[in-house]
Amino acid sequence: MTLRITRTAALFASAALLTTAPLFAASEENTAPAPAAPAAVTAAGPTDADLMNDANTPGDILTYGMGPKGQRFSPLTTINASNVGRMVPAFSASLGGEKQRGQESQPIVYDGIIYVTGSYSRLFAFDAKTGEELWQYDARLPDGIMPCCDVVNRGAAIFGDKIIFGTLDAHMVALNRKTGKVIWNKTLAAYDAGYSFTAAPMIVKGKVIYGNSGGEFGIVGKVEARDVNTGELLWSRPTIEGHMGMGADGKPTTMTGKLNASWQGDQWKNGGGATWLGGTYDPDTNLVFIGTGNPAPWNSHLRPGNNLYTSSTLAIDPDTGVIKWHYQTTPHDGWDFDGVNEFIPFDMGGRKLGAKADRNGYFFVLDRTNGQFVSANPFVSKTTWATGFDKSGKPMYDPANRPGPPSAEKGTTVFSAPSFLGGKNWMPMAYSQQTNMFYIPSNEWGMDIWNEPIAYKKGAAYLGAGFTIKPLYDDHIGVLRAMDPKTGKIAWEYKNKAPLWGGVLVTAGNLVFTGTPEGYLKAFDAKTGKELWKFNTGSGVVGSPVTWSDGGEQYVAVMSGWGGAVPLWGGEVAKAVQHINQGGALWVFKLPKS
Repeated sequence: MTLRITRTAALFASAALLTTAPLFAASEENTAPAPAAPAAVTAAGPTDADLMNDANTPGDILTYGMGPKGQRFSPLTTINASNVGRMVPAFSASLGGEKQRGQESQPIVYDGIIYVTGSYSRLFAFDAKTGEELWQYDARLPDGIMPCCDVVNRGAAIFGDKIIFGTLDAHMVALNRKTGKVIWNKTLAAYDAGYSFTAAPMIVKGKVIYGNSGGEFGIVGKVEARDVNTGELLWSRPTIEGHMGMGADGKPTTMTGKLNASWQGDQWKNGGGATWLGGTYDPDTNLVFIGTGNPAPWNSHLRPGNNLYTSSTLAIDPDTGVIKWHYQTTPHDGWDFDGVNEFIPFDMGGRKLGAKADRNGYFFVLDRTNGQFVSANPFVSKTTWATGFDKSGKPMYDPANRPGPPSAEKGTTVFSAPSFLGGKNWMPMAYSQQTNMFYIPSNEWGMDIWNEPIAYKKGAAYLGAGFTIKPLYDDHIGVLRAMDPKTGKIAWEYKNKAPLWGGVLVTAGNLVFTGTPEGYLKAFDAKTGKELWKFNTGSGVVGSPVTWSDGGEQYVAVMSGWGGAVPLWGGEVAKAVQHINQGGALWVFKLPKS
C-alpha cells in the first residue's frame, strides 16, 4: 500500500489579555460516576503492580519514563562515571525498509525481549541479548494521513500478554507480545479530520490512558481510558471547555469546564488543546498528569480569553476521568507554546511537588496535590514574550512582543524567543534521586512571527500565522542543563551545535545520557556536566535512552534515526541540519567483560 503524508504549512499566532478565569483550581466542576472496573487479567506478563514498581526493578523497563512518575532515573551503578569511557556496542538492530525517518521511541524491555516502535506506525520485538528480530508489525496506514510533525511514534505500553501502541491514523492496537498477532484494534478518532496518535500510552489500574494528536488541524484534545483487555472505552474527557465527557456506555456524562467561560461564541468547537505527549501517574495522589497543547487557531486575536484548558497541565482521576485541578502555563497562548511537556512528580522539603520544563521557556514547580503555584524560572537564556511570573503564578506579558492583529493579509511581525518549537519540545527530561536535579534538553532559538486571517476547514491546517525560526547564537542551539528545583538555578550546561531533540536518562552511577542530531549518544558527569563518553550511531539520535540489568551486566539502549519536527518546521535551523542522514536502528551498549 502506498503511504502518502500530507505535510502542513507552518504558521501561528499571538496571545491576548488574561480573563478572570483562574490559572489553577484545586477542584474542577466536572464530576462523573466511576466506570465499571476492567476485567481481571489472566494472561501471564506484567501486572499493574509490576508497572507501579517499575522504577524499583532495574531488571526490566515496563513503562514510558522508567516508572509511572516518569523520572527516568535508574539506581544501577555497574556503569558509572569512572568506567563509562570503556562502554562499547553490544549490538545494533536495524528497523529496515524505506521507512527510516524520525525514530523517537523509548524501548520497553521484558522477559529477554526489547520492544520498540518505529516511524510509520511499526512495532518491533528484538532479542535483548543478540538483537535478532523476533517479529515486526506494520500498521496498514491509509492514504492521506496528516501527522503535523513527522511520522514518529514515541513508544508502547506492556501489560499481561499484550504490547499496545497508537498509529498515525488514530488507532490503538494491542498485539500479543510474543507473536505480534493482533488482539484488538480500536479506532480512536477520524484521521481525515486531522487526528493522529504519536505518544506512548500509559496503563493504570487495568486502563490504557492516552491523549490525541492533531492540534494544528482544529481538532479537540481529549484524554481517554480503555479496558486493557478488550480495548472498550471506559471514559473520555475533552480538554476544551464546553465539550461533554463520555462514559463506558457511550452516553454523555458531564461537561468539561463551563460553556463560554473562556471561549467566545462557537470557538470552543474547534479549540485544539491536543494531549499529544501522554502523561505521568502518581500513585501517592492517584492522579494522572497530562499536558494540553495550543489553542486553535494560532491567531489569538480570533479567540479572546484564556481558552481553557489549552496550554495547561491537568490532574485527572484515572478512575473517572474527572479533572481535579489544572494550571495554565501560557494563558491565551499566541506563540504555539503548548503545555504538553511532561509533569514529573518528586518530593522536596516534605512536600509532594511536580516539575515541568515548558515550551514557553520556564521551569515550573507546583504542589501536585492541588496545582498550587510554587515557582517559575527560565531555563533558557532568552524569553521575550513575558518578563516572568508573579507570585500567584500568572505570566507578566510583554505587550510589545505580541504579534499584531491581521488586516487583509498579515499583522505586525515581532521577534519572539523561544521559538514555537520551544525552550523544550517533546523530549523528556530526567530527575535524579541522587543529585536532586532535573536534566533538561533545551534549545536556544527564536522566531519572526506574524498573524494572518484564517477560517476553519475540516482536515486543513488551522493556524492563521506565519513564522521563520532562527538560532539565537552562532556556535550552538541545543543546551543540556542541570537545574536545581529548589533554587531555580542552573548548576551546569553543555552546549551543542545542532538542536537537542532526544530524551534524557540519569543513573545512580553519576551519569546523564542523551543523544544529538550529529549521531552521538553521549554520557556526562551528573554533578559537573563533564562529557565522559560518546559513540556515533550513524544517524541523528532523537530517541529516549534507557538502562537495565541482566545476568550481572548493565545495558544502555537508544534508538537512532534523524527526523521529527526540526527538519520539517525549523526554517533557518532546518537548513543547517539538512545534511544529516535519516536512519532506523536500535543500539544497545554495555561494558566489555574483560
